[in-house]
Amino acid sequence: MKLLWIIGLLCALLAFSCVSAEDDVDIGAAVEDDLGKSREGSRTDDEVVQREEEAIQLDGLSAAQVKEIREKAEKHAFQAEVNRMMKLIINSIYKNKEIFLRELISNSSDALDKIRLLSLTDETALAENEELTIKIKCDKEKNMIHITDTGIGMTKDELIKNLGTIAKSGTSEFLNKINQMQEEGQSTSELIGQFGVGFYSSFLVSDRVIVTSKHNNDTQYIWESDSNEFSVIEDPRGNTLGRGTTVSLVLKEEASDFLELETIKTLVKKYSQFINFPIYVWTSKTETVDEPVEEEETKEKDEDTDEEAAVEEEDEEKKAKTKKVEKTVWDWELMNDIKPIWQRPSKEVEENEYKEFYKTFSKDYEEPMTYIHFTAEGEVTFKSILFVPANAPRGLFDEYGTKRNDFIKLYVRRVFITDDFHDMMPKYLNFVKGVVDSDDLPLNVSRETLQQHKLLKVIKKKLVRKTLDMIKKLSDEAYTEKFWKEFGTNIKLGVIEDHSNRTRLAKLLRFQTSHHQTELSSLEQYVERMKEGQDKVYFMAGPSRKEAETSPFVERLLKKGYEVLYLTEPVDEYCIQALPEFDGKRFQNVAKEGLKFEENEKLKAKWEALEKEYEPLTNWMKEKSLKDQIEKAVLSQRLLESPCALVASQYGWSGNMERIMKAQAYQTGKDISTNYYASQKKTFEINPKHPLIKELLHRVKENEDDKTAADLAVVLFETATLRSGYHLADTKQYGDRIERMLRMSLNIDLDAEVEDLDDEPEEPSEETEREEEVKADDDEQNDDAADKEDTETAEPTDTKDEL
Repeated sequence: MKLLWIIGLLCALLAFSCVSAEDDVDIGAAVEDDLGKSREGSRTDDEVVQREEEAIQLDGLSAAQVKEIREKAEKHAFQAEVNRMMKLIINSIYKNKEIFLRELISNSSDALDKIRLLSLTDETALAENEELTIKIKCDKEKNMIHITDTGIGMTKDELIKNLGTIAKSGTSEFLNKINQMQEEGQSTSELIGQFGVGFYSSFLVSDRVIVTSKHNNDTQYIWESDSNEFSVIEDPRGNTLGRGTTVSLVLKEEASDFLELETIKTLVKKYSQFINFPIYVWTSKTETVDEPVEEEETKEKDEDTDEEAAVEEEDEEKKAKTKKVEKTVWDWELMNDIKPIWQRPSKEVEENEYKEFYKTFSKDYEEPMTYIHFTAEGEVTFKSILFVPANAPRGLFDEYGTKRNDFIKLYVRRVFITDDFHDMMPKYLNFVKGVVDSDDLPLNVSRETLQQHKLLKVIKKKLVRKTLDMIKKLSDEAYTEKFWKEFGTNIKLGVIEDHSNRTRLAKLLRFQTSHHQTELSSLEQYVERMKEGQDKVYFMAGPSRKEAETSPFVERLLKKGYEVLYLTEPVDEYCIQALPEFDGKRFQNVAKEGLKFEENEKLKAKWEALEKEYEPLTNWMKEKSLKDQIEKAVLSQRLLESPCALVASQYGWSGNMERIMKAQAYQTGKDISTNYYASQKKTFEINPKHPLIKELLHRVKENEDDKTAADLAVVLFETATLRSGYHLADTKQYGDRIERMLRMSLNIDLDAEVEDLDDEPEEPSEETEREEEVKADDDEQNDDAADKEDTETAEPTDTKDEL
């Protein structure tokens, strides 16, 4: 009986020791890798939740202590607005979950700003810890991320007040306390707030958030929440932070990617690389180190060596024997070593610093063509550096107007907000790269709704002005040789699209002109060279310079010494049409109506006499020979050597414009507007001094029904159509008509037919001859075989006859 009692006592002691051991087990180890594969998977939902909560571990606290803390902590309900806001944040405001890290780092930066400013008037503010840093640590085993700063920290009351009330960050109260610092010239506008709406973005990726904070005026407290309610209690570990705040996130299962070091590093560099304070990430790297060799290994090597080697090793044995071993070393790695040079005055920044910053910022291996560093003040204040790359980005006009421009990056107090803007810069300046950092944009509400903010329109307006100023300051050689070759089309598109800056952009335009064979001219230079009395800027559009300068439209202009702009790119004519005038001078397309020259009374009288003389011909063309093809026929003042030309109306399409419009990829031929312009009748201008026109007038006067005269008029019209840049509706008829005129000029019978090669006997080809030879050989072999059979058949018959 005594033996049974002893055994029972031992069993009870063993059971008690097991229970005690469970209480001392590390809480983090309580979570299994796969709950579904263990017997714990059969627990109820409430048990699972309780088990997961117990698995949350803070350094230095056991499971029993965590349980005790939760029981003793003061429970608080969130303000009603907070609950609604958290649902709004999680479901709609923040579409991109990764911004939680940006928000928490920004809050840490603000806390550091506060303690730094306080230290200016209170020498004891940094007594606990002079270091001003932000540190991020990922713990895969415990499924947690810790963001720690050595900022101002929060008292118990501030934890309840700031984290339980919507957008109650404390910044406004803090600013009120240091108003006197503003009077001394020290800026406090950089304070965003310790915790505002952005803090609640933590629940995008975490099931539970734990905030440990230590303020100089209070003890260390722990704030914990699952987004439904929160609790606050004094930290039983005492003062472990010294000063500052640690935000610990227990991540959701689907957010496990944020535990990867590379993911965290990428996000820090993307959003927070220009934060004023150093940001460190607890990271690992593999290093090769020397380790001492164990004695057993040394003895084995000694046994294998011969006597000669042993003599040599006597000296080496005096030195420590080591071997190379790869080890994983953990340490804090600095993430934001690039400094925001736009925050410094431009006079203090060296040119080389701008170039190096551009290469790092834009990932471009070439130095920028030019740059501008400025501070804008007024309705909105911001600092910016803009760069023009040395070469146009690849695919610059692919999806023009629909592709987002990510070359301008928006920062607010050095925190990256977004580069996903469709209208931060106008479409035609989509090649400009740079940063914009504003202190005036609001961040207490969703940072992702800034796209619609009215201040962005003000920023855009100033960016465009500064960009155009930067381009204008380029030397003539650099502008013409470099910038215009790369981005000339962008400037022309700007003239079309940007009405408010059209005058500025017009001064940047460059075109080929009749003044020089190779050099480009600006409109200002053209106006300076204009002839006395010239009131219009003349231009001719064509597919090439040669086409433009040999066009019949420019013959008399060049003869009289007028300078003509040659528009050789498809966008050029659109660009000039968008410009109503330049420096008080209107533009005149020399391929359209409206071209006139100054005439004295004597010339006017002479011209009127010519018009009267050629009236029979012009009327005959309009009413008879070219009745359905032209609007009217008139004598031309612009032609010198060509017999005729086809001139568009003032608001019609020139030949060059028609060519461009018909070449559009979306052109289907069913567009009403296109068909209207294409079908417009043109004015047929004839040169009264040309021999062909004189002969045609003579023939018409003699006989209006002269077939040759009618054919000549149609050929002249079709030739003028081609020479004026238009397309012929029926090229076959044109070809037949030219052929008929060539026959007549060579005295060839108009009815003479072309000989048909099919009527002549074909000469046998070599292949045909070979086939016939093969066939003949086959026939001959067949004949021999038949003769042989006949012979064999005949022999027995003869023998029978003999018998």
